[in-house]
Amino acid sequence: MFSKSRINEPGPKTAGTETDKPKAPETALARTSTDYTPPSSPKIKPAASVLSSDLLITGNIKTSGDIQIEGTVEGDIRAHLLTVGESATIRGEIVADDIVVNGRVVGRVRGLKVRLTSSARVEGDIIHKTIAIESGAHFEGSVQRQDDPLANGVTPKLAPPVPQE
Repeated sequence: MFSKSRINEPGPKTAGTETDKPKAPETALARTSTDYTPPSSPKIKPAASVLSSDLLITGNIKTSGDIQIEGTVEGDIRAHLLTVGESATIRGEIVADDIVVNGRVVGRVRGLKVRLTSSARVEGDIIHKTIAIESGAHFEGSVQRQDDPLANGVTPKLAPPVPQE
């Protein structure tokens, strides 16, 4: 039943035998189907937050997600994607990667991609990387292109000269 072979015997080994061949590491064995781990699932993007038309917010709003405003906001807004609905009014600065204005904004607009639709009413400066203004949009202010409009400051101004005595 059991037999003793030369492979298991201690002593000198002869060249050219199977025992001289390097063995494959045990960790390199083929995996079975039970070892399968699925790749991490992609993050599901949450739906945009919607502020309804009967809502009045006094204060600042900050989110890393998307937001759609249909009501009135008196304060600054910072978001990833900001959509200003047709019935919305915002009084304050808005800063976002993507901004779509369908309603009214009174204040500065800063975004990588800014779009004013035909129903937009903007009173304030727009600092952007790319901009689109549809026919019929109402805009009063200045437009300035910057490579990084989301930076906290605007183009630095020179300090006034110090008076000499």
